Amino acid sequence: MRDQSVISRVVRVAAGVFAPGHLGELTQVVPFELVDAVLAETGRVQRRIRELPSRVGVYFLLAMCLFPEVGYLLVWDKMTGALAGLPAVVSPTAKALRDLRRRVGSAPMQALFEVLCGPLARPTTPGVRFGRYRTVSFDGCSSLKVPDTSRNRAWLDRLAHGGYPQLELMTLVETGTRAMIGAVFGPTATGETAYAKRLLHLLRSDMLVLWDKGFDGNDFLAAVTGTGAQVVGRLRSNRRVPVLSRLADGSYLSVIGSVPVRIVDAQITVTCADGTVFDASYRLVTTLTNARRHPAGALVSLYHQRWEHESAYYALRHTILRGRVLRSGDPVGVEQEMWALLTLYQLLRTVMVDAAQSRPGTDPDRCGFTIAFHAARDLVIQAEGVVPEAPDLIGTIGRRVLARLLPPRRPRVSTRKVKSPISRYGERLDDGRPDISRAITRLNITLLPPPPALPAASRDERPIAPADRRRQQRVLALLHQDPDRPWPARDIARHLGDITLNTMYRQLSRWSATGLIRKISPGLYTAVPTLPPP
Repeated sequence: MRDQSVISRVVRVAAGVFAPGHLGELTQVVPFELVDAVLAETGRVQRRIRELPSRVGVYFLLAMCLFPEVGYLLVWDKMTGALAGLPAVVSPTAKALRDLRRRVGSAPMQALFEVLCGPLARPTTPGVRFGRYRTVSFDGCSSLKVPDTSRNRAWLDRLAHGGYPQLELMTLVETGTRAMIGAVFGPTATGETAYAKRLLHLLRSDMLVLWDKGFDGNDFLAAVTGTGAQVVGRLRSNRRVPVLSRLADGSYLSVIGSVPVRIVDAQITVTCADGTVFDASYRLVTTLTNARRHPAGALVSLYHQRWEHESAYYALRHTILRGRVLRSGDPVGVEQEMWALLTLYQLLRTVMVDAAQSRPGTDPDRCGFTIAFHAARDLVIQAEGVVPEAPDLIGTIGRRVLARLLPPRRPRVSTRKVKSPISRYGERLDDGRPDISRAITRLNITLLPPPPALPAASRDERPIAPADRRRQQRVLALLHQDPDRPWPARDIARHLGDITLNTMYRQLSRWSATGLIRKISPGLYTAVPTLPPP
């Protein structure tokens, strides 16, 4: 007979009906007292003690995002699997868990995220600062999908050419740690800059904001600089700005709107290990006008850090959700689920950054999100670390992350691939970049002189594609057939028949902003009244 080993351990959880309310070791980052506080603040504490109290509901929502591949009952089984034998642990029905979600609502989850979000890096954390500034970035994500129900469609609109309704998520991220400083979300028709403006109150004077050319706008630049934060952003190629003064490093001083700025034109030549060579051009704008303190070449190299934001979205969409559609069939449920998902993401980042900072000199980039995610799942199933016997500054998740640190970041490049078959960016021009990831052996940055014949004032000379110009003429003709009729954007898109509703919303908003048509309320447009002849 073979020898046998018996393994026994002590599981420490809350008492009574609150026992299932935990998130494994992550409970130490979002403890019982914090959950009770946000429930009390939002008025969601149960009036009487139930078999499924509100605190358990908050942890169930977080666990629901930690296990997105299974249904409610299996999520519950994972939370209570290690609690067998406790008499207070019930076996609820799926309906009881749905009712629990409704009782909790979305307000406690939003409040919980707002407590936990924010920068995580210390001043000495590697890779998070440029001089005295903490680098942060704005970026949007419109590839999060929700179930195709009538209530979700009424809020978000399904794509005209098929597919699930999509949610627009806008976040402000600390690029060095990929921690979320703030987030908003809603219909894609609203636009990125409109969402980003709702996060401007989170900017501080010690922050340096990175953004791509989608945020190139006079009003947005003025709004960001009005917070005291500095900017390094990309300009559209058709943006023309005056040259006020040329600087020794090849950049030049200019002005956009009323904001004094510095412009950097650069050409980057990339040589890959397989001999592939290609060029790319960057036009950057910055409010860091001192060329000696902030050389142009350093700013071009810094701008690459904006891509850390894409890694944050990859963790959300692919590591956690693995491309799955969210669960909720109505807007209230979608909001609740999104705040829970963002809270879970921030919890994992917090544990990862704490682990990196426990080992001085370790860049948080080297911590694997997948390792932390699966370690957290394991500890929920085991109900381990919920209430630790002794203080543990790193914990099991942190130790697993540190045991499998990624190698230092290697310079690599590949073409940007669009995985969604219905994406409007599905067809990409060949820009010379390799189809698969290649190591970079040499990177040359050449600063270019400003182009000749620049204007005396900044202009955004965005060309109108012939197809858009023809569509613009058709919309004007349609509106002028009945100038007093308010036209919903949906009816205009249906009348044209060759455009998605999302694109129609964006174009109508742009044309109304320039005075070409008149916007009388959200989603309703009329022709601009014509003046009688004199």
